[in-house]
Amino acid sequence: MGQEQILFYFFGASVLISALCVVLMRNLVRSIFLFFVTLFCLAALYLFALADFIALSQVVIYAGGVLVLMLFAFMLSSRELLNSIKPAVSGFKVNHLAGILTSILFLFILFRVIIKTNFNQLMWIQKSIPITSNENTAHQIGIHIMTAYLLPFEILSIFLLMVLIGAAHLARKGGKE
Repeated sequence: MGQEQILFYFFGASVLISALCVVLMRNLVRSIFLFFVTLFCLAALYLFALADFIALSQVVIYAGGVLVLMLFAFMLSSRELLNSIKPAVSGFKVNHLAGILTSILFLFILFRVIIKTNFNQLMWIQKSIPITSNENTAHQIGIHIMTAYLLPFEILSIFLLMVLIGAAHLARKGGKE
């Protein structure tokens, strides 16, 4: 096993463990910091896939933008808002059961679709050209984003706008909640 494989498995395991800790952590601020770790390790995995532009975007947009907005929202929010986020009564509730069953159902559907899909016959995979390490991926991605992938790009910008509005709402101290 080479150094590259060891690093790949290290970053892969780090993404899985830190993402699991983000979901299971009760402290919201620690969960956000672990989300930083998840995003940075995911950017490292993108570098292994020779997707340097995606890795840089991952760090700049998500770790640099969205998470900083989330941190400022929680740092500037009132104590009442932070206390209302904590669960009042610990224990298993009926609505937890519905969420768990829904998650298991979606996970089953996802695995079934992945198993049944023949990836070699998908048209977009057949037309794709593998990127070598000496090509300018940022130039190619820029052309594709502004032509073929304009709609997903706009949907992503609306998602980021929603995150910004949510962070501003959480940071607001007064008014109705």
